[in-house]
Amino acid sequence: MGQVTFVVTGIPANTPPGDSLYIAGNFTNWEPGDSDFVMHKNAQGKWEITLALEPEGTSIQFKFTRGSWETVEKGANGEEISNRTFTYGNGETVNVDILNWAGGGTNPSTAAANVSTMDEPFFMPQINRYRRIWIYYPPDYEASRKNYPVLYMHDGQNLFDQQTSYAGEWEVDETLNELFELGYEVPIVVGVDNGGVNRTEEYTPWVNPGYSSGNGEAYMQFIVETLKPYIDANFRTLPDRENTGIMGSSLGGLISHFGVFQHTEVFGKAGLFSPSYWFSDSVWAFTASAQAGHWLRVYQMCGSAEGSNTDVNMLRMSDSLIAIGLPETNIKNVVIPGGQHNEALWRGQFRAAYLWLFQGAPSSLNKNETGGWMLYPNPAGDQLRIEHADGLSPDTVVVYNQFGQIAAELKPNATGTYNVSSFPKGNYLVVLTSGNKTRHLKFVKQ
Repeated sequence: MGQVTFVVTGIPANTPPGDSLYIAGNFTNWEPGDSDFVMHKNAQGKWEITLALEPEGTSIQFKFTRGSWETVEKGANGEEISNRTFTYGNGETVNVDILNWAGGGTNPSTAAANVSTMDEPFFMPQINRYRRIWIYYPPDYEASRKNYPVLYMHDGQNLFDQQTSYAGEWEVDETLNELFELGYEVPIVVGVDNGGVNRTEEYTPWVNPGYSSGNGEAYMQFIVETLKPYIDANFRTLPDRENTGIMGSSLGGLISHFGVFQHTEVFGKAGLFSPSYWFSDSVWAFTASAQAGHWLRVYQMCGSAEGSNTDVNMLRMSDSLIAIGLPETNIKNVVIPGGQHNEALWRGQFRAAYLWLFQGAPSSLNKNETGGWMLYPNPAGDQLRIEHADGLSPDTVVVYNQFGQIAAELKPNATGTYNVSSFPKGNYLVVLTSGNKTRHLKFVKQ
């Protein structure tokens, strides 16, 4: 067995004198201010902590905080740093130097011009708190009269701006702007800041005796009953569930899972990044009793090196969703080899998750424009499905390539499934007729 003591030999000059230091890592389930892992000052006045005995060869990941992720350590210029690592058996005392704290660096804002925050903190009546709300506008929002899908995301501090992030940003704005330039439709994104020390409480719908937890239902009621109605009333949205998604990571993935199944009338898609299913066994009973409509799409992803059985639990959850009737084709599971529990992992998967979730349904087109017709998956692989919300079948289906040439005339069939494996990669227009109506839809062949 091995043991380790971490001694902080240097801290930033701007460290508030009354603040305590904490160690947070995969052995604390990344709780940033766990009272069991608060550090103390030794005889030399240096912060230190001795961790419990572990078998030699055990590896851990960790960072230091002042009690919240808003005060996590950073690099000298305020940049994100990788998780620290230690393997038991490599010495018993480790000296560390903390160079900077989140919020104390010189990083400029990296938010795109089409990202803004609401002028005033938004009141959350269900939990009697205020919160900053971020809005990402599609690049053509001001110039168009279109209505857009909406993606609700947690941990707003980390979505758009390196300056406000405490662990690196997701680059949601840069990613969506790039997709827009490539011809994809992109949504309005609503980012809700987490509550700092209240994050665990707000993102967990069930109680875990080891944590301040269990207020997640009220947090979701805020999104569903207060925030979404405001967004739909003040922005040009497509408010139906087929065009409304929710996405988050870690405990944000857990509360997104709860939200999409607790409010199936509101959400039609969920991006669950490194979901913390370990937090409570109640998630399994909750899921077993949930309703899973054919419209629901669930994208799950994690890294293989996250710990807490994240990958095992994620695949177990996939089986649970299939057991309650969610079609297997409506579930996407991705495990990144060597992926760790951090923003870099989630940033790298956001593009793929968005495309899989949102390109399988009408994007910026009103239902009146599509007449209830849907193309999916979009982007398409070898097969493309064409469906109508009321079960109608098209009379004719003609596909045009990006040069306006006829790529194929598809023969309507009872399954609504068409083989497009021979189509070159690119953008396509589908013109279909049904009765005396003609409809135009787009898809991308990848």
